[in-house]
Amino acid sequence: MSRIYLISILGFLILFFSCTFEKPRPDIPGETEFVTELTTLEKEGGVLTPEILWKFGRVSDPQLSPDEKTIIYTVTRYDVKTNTSNTNILSVSADGGEASLITSMKGSEFNQRWHPQGQKIGFLHNDSTGLQFWEINTDGSNPRRISNFPGGINRFEYSPDGKNLFYTQDVKLDETPTEKFEDLPLVNVRIIDDLMYRHWNSWHDYAYSHIFVTGYDADTLVEGEDILFNEPYDTPLSPYFDPSEITWSPDSKKIAYTCKKLRGREYTISTNSDIYLYDIESGETRNLTEGMPGYDKYPVFSPDGKKIAYQSMETPGYEADKDRLFLYDIESGRMDYLTRDFDQNVKSLTWNPDGTRLFFISGIKATYQIYSIEPDTKEILQITEGKHNYTSLLLAGESLIGTKMSMSMATEIFKINPETGEEKQLTHTNQNIYDYIEMGNVEERWIETTDGKEMLVWVIYPPGFDPEKVYPALLYCQGGPQSAVSQFFSFRWNFQIMAANDYVIIAPNRRGLPTFGIEWNEQISGDYGGQNMKDYLSAADALKKEPFIDENSLGAVGASYGGFSVFWLAGNHNKRFKVFIAHCGIFNFESMYASTEEMFFVNHDYGGAYWEKDNKTAQKSYATSPHKFVQNWDTPILIITGANDFRIPYTESLQAFNAAQLLGIPSKLLFFPDETHFVTKPQNSILWQREFFAWLDEYLK
Repeated sequence: MSRIYLISILGFLILFFSCTFEKPRPDIPGETEFVTELTTLEKEGGVLTPEILWKFGRVSDPQLSPDEKTIIYTVTRYDVKTNTSNTNILSVSADGGEASLITSMKGSEFNQRWHPQGQKIGFLHNDSTGLQFWEINTDGSNPRRISNFPGGINRFEYSPDGKNLFYTQDVKLDETPTEKFEDLPLVNVRIIDDLMYRHWNSWHDYAYSHIFVTGYDADTLVEGEDILFNEPYDTPLSPYFDPSEITWSPDSKKIAYTCKKLRGREYTISTNSDIYLYDIESGETRNLTEGMPGYDKYPVFSPDGKKIAYQSMETPGYEADKDRLFLYDIESGRMDYLTRDFDQNVKSLTWNPDGTRLFFISGIKATYQIYSIEPDTKEILQITEGKHNYTSLLLAGESLIGTKMSMSMATEIFKINPETGEEKQLTHTNQNIYDYIEMGNVEERWIETTDGKEMLVWVIYPPGFDPEKVYPALLYCQGGPQSAVSQFFSFRWNFQIMAANDYVIIAPNRRGLPTFGIEWNEQISGDYGGQNMKDYLSAADALKKEPFIDENSLGAVGASYGGFSVFWLAGNHNKRFKVFIAHCGIFNFESMYASTEEMFFVNHDYGGAYWEKDNKTAQKSYATSPHKFVQNWDTPILIITGANDFRIPYTESLQAFNAAQLLGIPSKLLFFPDETHFVTKPQNSILWQREFFAWLDEYLK
């Protein structure tokens, strides 16, 4: 629930295309048979629409060439008519300029990596045998499939010396019902005797993601050695399978990886992942973070290979704890906590060439900026400033390369001077859209809360905003609960689309959100119906006094924890709002506890189980469950959910809708049988947006 940007990128990139390919075309970068240009009507309309949003190219995963002159990256585009996507690999100079198309095969190409000698690019592509390892010349010529592994692979990385590579592959270890009952080959059942039988959006498939090491051969790849042989654990961790959780040592002799070596009930109540170090020559594995009970992730070797920087959370079972920066000395085993006096999180760790400085990304006041730290002195410097989010980082000689977004710009690649913070945009993937679309102004406001603190509230104005006019307004309730209302550009909950429909958007960074210090972030746990709800009402009450907002035309919308917030506000808003929309929200804390999968989340944030009658924190939480106030509902509500949401099971939304119907409240339910916690299919998403605004317009305009 706390992750906004989710789930398994592979799930929507790999779309079962054939392995035939064409010679790359020298056309507009990223253009395929998919429609990317705006129609005349869209250009004349001049504002963002759901249909235009699906014409955006989605940039990801920049990789720098060994000579530091060229960046390869992917652009994913969608075809609304067929509900499909295609991902191509592009290249651009590290100094900027026109981008070039590297791949245009029938299907998607991704996980692009430079061969260490720089003469080829490796990547993954799906064909009839599954997802396989391919290579292509750096000019896009001569794509060749190298691997032929049964069932395909999930991810790969060259070793720094180019002599080996590791890949991850799903390994079936658990017995299926048809294997247990061989005389019943058509049986369709799950036999479950432990927890974690499903996770986020998928059922356990009897297999686990393992790391394999094999020698590199430019003609073929032989099956590698499974370094987790017979171990029933995933690496990278489910459900995201983030490749950054595995890395080679600079001398190519070791692999550091993240794993949570727990099963079933132990797994579901714990966040105890560890960093493991595997020695290629000896085959030995050792746990580097044994005894550290929270999440330990994302190992990054120092340039000399003697140390590993990694992220660590201290509190067991708390997935939104402070992400601390630790440094591990491989020879001595000494650990150094580098950010003890830094009241912020760290991510995207990157070393400078001589190992005297680490760069990282950290959130501050609802933005994500680039920082550096000197391990010896622990001196921390902020490098960038502005209304934006940096989301990834890598080193390019004396410069940094990062991906950046804002509420008004989808992800693009930038070059940053680490001494001055000066930025240069390298890619312009969606300029053909921005040339015709006016974005609404984004303003930073600070609002006083009921307990006398200052809260940052983003206000997003309609394009062409006229201060003499009066507009309806929407209170945006964030998910998470511990995910900042930062400068993100969402392809689902997009503030600019909301504003383009002539709504003023009020987006508070209420209690429980990071980037405002650890105390602000931690306050929400055990207090779901408390101060953060007061914060929402403070924001709405302050902004509705503006002459350009119609105080009688306020709505509240939100997803996940935001959906819970809407359900709670529906029973406690004292007629402030005229309409509500709740997407995949928690309605009944007791049924949520009994049906979700990551039990560590509800144990920490609720305080415990509903049957723990002597647990004051837990009982306080359950007393504030939205269903306890449903008798107060008096406002129209639209409720949305997906059948494959196992994080907040769809039955939560069904309970809320049934209650609204029985109470005679004007209500509507959107149930997507093939969606999860998120609506990701193009046509489903466009329908979602149309119903979203039709519902708001009916009651606010």
